[in-house]
Amino acid sequence: MSEKKRIPEKYKAIIYIILSAFCFAVMNLFVRMSGDLPAFQKSFFRNWVAVFFACVILMKNKSGFRWKQGNLKYLLLRAGIGTVGIVCNFYALGHIPLSDASILNKMSPFFVILFSWMLLKEKLTFFQGAAVLTAFVGTLFIIKPSFRNIDLLPSAIGLLGGLCAGFAYTMVRILGNRHENGSLIVFFFSGFSCLSMLPFLIFDFHPMELSQVLMLLGAGLAATGGQFSITAAYCHAPAREISVYDYSQIIFSTLLGFLFLGELPDVYSVIGYVIIVAMAVLMFFYNNHKGIFKNRK
Repeated sequence: MSEKKRIPEKYKAIIYIILSAFCFAVMNLFVRMSGDLPAFQKSFFRNWVAVFFACVILMKNKSGFRWKQGNLKYLLLRAGIGTVGIVCNFYALGHIPLSDASILNKMSPFFVILFSWMLLKEKLTFFQGAAVLTAFVGTLFIIKPSFRNIDLLPSAIGLLGGLCAGFAYTMVRILGNRHENGSLIVFFFSGFSCLSMLPFLIFDFHPMELSQVLMLLGAGLAATGGQFSITAAYCHAPAREISVYDYSQIIFSTLLGFLFLGELPDVYSVIGYVIIVAMAVLMFFYNNHKGIFKNRK
């Protein structure tokens, strides 16, 4: 594929990853509003809606439910490690402050870049690495994490969730390079996650009110949009070019918190918004300039 044809794919990836950030921000809002329920129960509802939609899309497109030869191990790794990441994230949300859980989960783009460099040999320039790091500093201004008086175990589990998410998204990138169907990737992951959560759901089910059911259904719908979008994003472009845009989820979360929970951002949060948006814009122009320069050589 020529560079001229590759640039539109990068634009698509940016749109997809920002869309996924919005969807996951909505999912987190619904999960928080669902109340005190086990992480396994929330995880099940998060994924079974995605199973349904992915199944419908596969049947409508007559794509079938068979994966391409040699892709099973990557599908299993994406599904297994991704499921662990979801449970870790939900567990952290229930045991440590939201700000701490969020910053630990937002380590996933760093792990994506690390695993992409290790497994895919994707190059990372100094500027790209610095931009991602600076965007991470912007999130610190927004969430202002404090680990004082926090148990080590929940924090370690939250960090493990971010690592698992990073590894899972790297597997999505590998599957994209191997031309696997994006809908099949979502179906396999969501189905695997639901089946693995089912025993815990049966033996430790907590009765829910109608409002809680609706919140979890909303979380499932939002997660479905997020899964399809993040899968498409990493199938269209390398992690180093798009991971910085994943930090827009912090901005979306803050806006949703203001609209639905009455949370007002302070001056430090505004500084964080400026830093993140600036890094995203700089990364966008940097990658464009780099592509144009290559075309002229």
